[in-house]
Amino acid sequence: MLRGFATVSLYATDMAAARAWYTELLGIEPYFAVPDFDDPGYLEYRFGDLQCELGIIDAKYARHQVTGGPAGAIIHWQADDLEGTFERLLSLGAKEIEGITERGDNTGFRTASVADPFGNIIGIMNNPHYLQVLADLKN
Repeated sequence: MLRGFATVSLYATDMAAARAWYTELLGIEPYFAVPDFDDPGYLEYRFGDLQCELGIIDAKYARHQVTGGPAGAIIHWQADDLEGTFERLLSLGAKEIEGITERGDNTGFRTASVADPFGNIIGIMNNPHYLQVLADLKN
């Protein structure tokens, strides 16, 4: 059955701009490209505690219409400094979809979301479950 997210794929109509933006955001270069790094149809980054994979696909390969506006499912990435991460995304040109919002009744879950310059929605959150799973893995 389902075991967890393997790769999150986003689309961009300008691969050079997407590479520059995500490289700046993540602080690393993509580690994989197809057909090559000079003219990619696909770029992939690995980052974070579990080396999550983020794929950027040239929108010309999308099986659905890529409109350039915010669309699609929201994957929320753990951000220990939610406010700082939210502000950094905005400073890089992302547009606010939903500001920082408390979820539940003082449970520690807080979320926010932005649209990247290519229309993909990026969710960020403080997630106590994520931190507990990470702590359990280290034990």
